[in-house]
Amino acid sequence: MPESPKRILLGEKDLPTAWYNLLADFPEPLPPPIHPGTKQPLHPRDLERIFAAELVRQEVSTERWIEIPEEVRRIYAIWRPTPLVRARNLERALGTPARIYFKDESHSPPGSHKPNTAVAQAYYNKKEGIRCLSTETGAGQWGSSLAFACSFFDLECKVFMVKVSFHQKPYRRSMMHVWGASVRPSPSPETDCGRAILEKDPDCPGSLGIAISEAVETALKDEGTHYTLGSVLNHVMLHQTVIGLEAERQMQEVGDFPDVVIGCVGGGSNFAGLAFPFVRHKIAGKDIRFVAVEPKACPSLTRGEYRYDFGDTSMLTPLLKMHTLGHSFVPAGIHAGGLRYHGMAPMVSFGAKLGLIEAVALHQRECFEAALTFARTEGLIPAPETSHAVRATIIEALKCKETGEEKCILFNLSGHGICDLGSYDRYFSGELEDFELPQESIRSALAELPEVG
Repeated sequence: MPESPKRILLGEKDLPTAWYNLLADFPEPLPPPIHPGTKQPLHPRDLERIFAAELVRQEVSTERWIEIPEEVRRIYAIWRPTPLVRARNLERALGTPARIYFKDESHSPPGSHKPNTAVAQAYYNKKEGIRCLSTETGAGQWGSSLAFACSFFDLECKVFMVKVSFHQKPYRRSMMHVWGASVRPSPSPETDCGRAILEKDPDCPGSLGIAISEAVETALKDEGTHYTLGSVLNHVMLHQTVIGLEAERQMQEVGDFPDVVIGCVGGGSNFAGLAFPFVRHKIAGKDIRFVAVEPKACPSLTRGEYRYDFGDTSMLTPLLKMHTLGHSFVPAGIHAGGLRYHGMAPMVSFGAKLGLIEAVALHQRECFEAALTFARTEGLIPAPETSHAVRATIIEALKCKETGEEKCILFNLSGHGICDLGSYDRYFSGELEDFELPQESIRSALAELPEVG
């Protein structure tokens, strides 16, 4: 095969005009969300109290292609299409015959893949006349992306940031302030949920489940406020497919196609964004592996149960069928704050159940080591979350070195780590710990799962 260019670029005219919806091609229907009170399938109308009506329509749609509004595409064009990069320096350093490509989502102004859905959600809420958007954020990539998106549509933005990340990642907080958002450490004394948790544990480090509860409660108490989520839900997975659609076109440009597609997973959005457009080829019979990589400190896919559970700690959300560690689970304060969520996107979970997706869990120190190898060969400093995908890619590439197979490996570089350099300092000083989750912690949280059906 002739040598491909280092960076495979598309022009603005090549921006996808529609998002791809994997729900159209799953061989079985996705289990529906359940009303927490009636334990019956939720009516889409029930979601419109806190979500824009068009987002609710997209959440339940089984249309294969959903048009991207022109105004959304105009804002996407600030950074999209993003480059597909051949990681030749990494290949040489590993001595692997594998061909390694990465989709570089660090080019967005907030530095990650998250604006792909933030811009769309802000657009639909503005069209509906909403004044303010509330949300949660872990590492701050989602919060900064929503703040960025709200600034284009003159929307207020209220962010509840997981307390441990609020203190670990001050510059993400600063980015949110620059784009006009207000940011609270969660749990906070601002909500009933936050006050109740702080009363029990004044030093609670917070979790995404708790921050979601606070953001949902805020939306429920104010008719001018809607809630937004940066991962997990079907419409979020949908918006992120611009990543994979571009990558598919870019692979065609160089006459290559992935044998293995890799992404880190917390809620599942960046993995789904890259993988789902390629999953449809696997469903059609093509031999491709999809590897979802999570932290051992929060292993919902590898050690959780596939059950109906709440998306938040205070049980305000509908019940979703997903791989979960239990809504009351509070993970250790690892630096990959965006991967510290108790559940997994229903669509990613369903893909794993159907055998379309495999999962692996890794420790944070081996991931930081892989991130250094990547930074010292390819130049980019990955976010702690992204380092999990980098480590899994290196593992796959070294397997090819052993077997001599010339596989094509594609992974999502979901964000840069420029705002996470404090965590790299902790790695260098030996302060980072690996957390192997005790089975008892999982068992006690799973014991609180609701019984459905």
